[in-house]
Amino acid sequence: MSRHDPHAPGSHDPYAEEDTAGGWFGSDGFVPRRPDDPRDGYGYSYDARTYPYQRQPYRPGIPGQPQGDHDDRPTRALRVVAERAPAEPGYHVPGTSEASWSLAAGRRRAWISRAVLLCVLAVQAALSLRLSNTAFQDEALYLAAGHAQLDHLLHGTPLPKDYAAYFSGSPQLYPVLAALVDGRFGLAGARSLSLVFMLATTGLLYSLTRRLFNERAALAAAALFAVLHSTVVMGHYATYDAAAVFLLALATWIVVRTDRAPVAAVLLAAPVAVLAVGVKYAAALYLPTVVVLALLTAWPRRGVGPAVGRTVLLGLGIGALLAAGVYATDLMAGVRQTTTDREHGTDGAGFLLRRSAEWGGLMFLTAVGGAVSYVRRGRMHESPLARRLDDPGRRRRALLGLVLCGTAVLAPAYQVYLATQVSLFKHIGFGLLFAAPMAGVGVTRLVGAHFRYPQLGIMLWTAVLCLGIAQADWRFALWPDSSKMVRTVEPYMNSRGHYLSSTPEVPLYYFREETTHRQWQSVFGMEYTDGKGRYFSGDDAYRAALRDGEFDLIVLDGLTNPRVDDIVAEAVRGNPHYRLLADLPFRNSAGTGEYRIWIKTS
Repeated sequence: MSRHDPHAPGSHDPYAEEDTAGGWFGSDGFVPRRPDDPRDGYGYSYDARTYPYQRQPYRPGIPGQPQGDHDDRPTRALRVVAERAPAEPGYHVPGTSEASWSLAAGRRRAWISRAVLLCVLAVQAALSLRLSNTAFQDEALYLAAGHAQLDHLLHGTPLPKDYAAYFSGSPQLYPVLAALVDGRFGLAGARSLSLVFMLATTGLLYSLTRRLFNERAALAAAALFAVLHSTVVMGHYATYDAAAVFLLALATWIVVRTDRAPVAAVLLAAPVAVLAVGVKYAAALYLPTVVVLALLTAWPRRGVGPAVGRTVLLGLGIGALLAAGVYATDLMAGVRQTTTDREHGTDGAGFLLRRSAEWGGLMFLTAVGGAVSYVRRGRMHESPLARRLDDPGRRRRALLGLVLCGTAVLAPAYQVYLATQVSLFKHIGFGLLFAAPMAGVGVTRLVGAHFRYPQLGIMLWTAVLCLGIAQADWRFALWPDSSKMVRTVEPYMNSRGHYLSSTPEVPLYYFREETTHRQWQSVFGMEYTDGKGRYFSGDDAYRAALRDGEFDLIVLDGLTNPRVDDIVAEAVRGNPHYRLLADLPFRNSAGTGEYRIWIKTS
């Protein structure tokens, strides 16, 4: 006969479940001895056939004796088996009720998302406020024009120039508002006004992206947009751009927010969109996107008919207001000169596309990736409940991704057509405002469900952050610090002098109380009639005026228009009317240079 194997438990064996579970340990770690285990109390194995003397006969009345092949002593192993009720092997995760997956915006989730958004805004503000330099030429021009407009409106003072004829936005809108702030808080206050506009833009971007998708995509979109090169610079730049991009964001937010409201509610966006165009004419490039979003946001919830009616109504409202503004004002000359009939430059397409890729390419690629992922899978929530939500449809998702990402390429395409990089970095920011929601989707899909790969999202945001910081620093150092120049020429400023400067807007801004716009001449074209009635224009006008000692002070920087600067420097060399007052070296992003200042002696 074969010997019984103690390690092959049968179906009747009470230890089979424990052995299958993978251990013989009791609750206290003691290893109980099985009744049929051929080991003594000390754990030493033996064979009954080999050592028969160890088998003792049974004697009645004496407990603890062997009876047949069984031990009647109560063992600890039996107590463990008795105390532990048999159960099915394995462990099962209890099912989670669907009530635990809430798609509603609870208070806790809302406060967490707002706290993260506040951190994003704080980072954006810190990045903008760390930039420092004296007034840029455009800033000085708009602020000086705003003060002239205020004097005209309040005191009837004649305007020194027809600003509407060559400004890229209405001189009665942003310049007046910025001049009011500048008069009270100075240049820092005017720049802080732009920061308020850009922070509000980021907040509106978060809100509309949350409405389109969810909180996670909204926070990712806001975080990327907040550290862009254009966002950081426009947040500390006293020009039209921050106000215009804010108004575009507000118009878009109204369109998205009223997707379930009555159709007429979309008309609230019309005056805001038209005001954005009034502030900066180039904002008209993005009005078609705002109108199309009226269709795409209402389509899934209201059907095709109401969505089309909503779109047509918004388009007619914007068109009517634009037509009224054109016929009621004299701004068309500025629109034609700075926007529609703008003079073409000499920058090549390859150079402009390379610049566009440097300043916004990474975020644009993220947006394209998010759009492709969104077309393939529309569900934005990890909850099982989201599978039963209405799918907006692949066609609508594809159109939304195409419109938002396509808007980002409008500015580079138009600048390639104009062959100029002037204002390109700012216009790229306008387009990326619309691509940002899709970029937020791209980040969420990159990170994965339940934050599976958070390091990928962190790496992407860090890359955009580093690029934004480096590019913003470079941008703000493009123009020289003019503080030394301003202090040098201050004693010679009065209301009777005639001055020539490479950037007359800068000293005009700092000495607006002592001088007027008419007293300053730039190096971009001149007309002059001498004492004998002879008329000169262009380069000859500069030579003739300097020969006659027309200017009381000359300030050249060698950067703005080097060709004319060289003509002027040659004309004053050996000229008995002028002497060199100072050479003031400076450093900018391009290297080093110097201010050359001449004063009239006779």
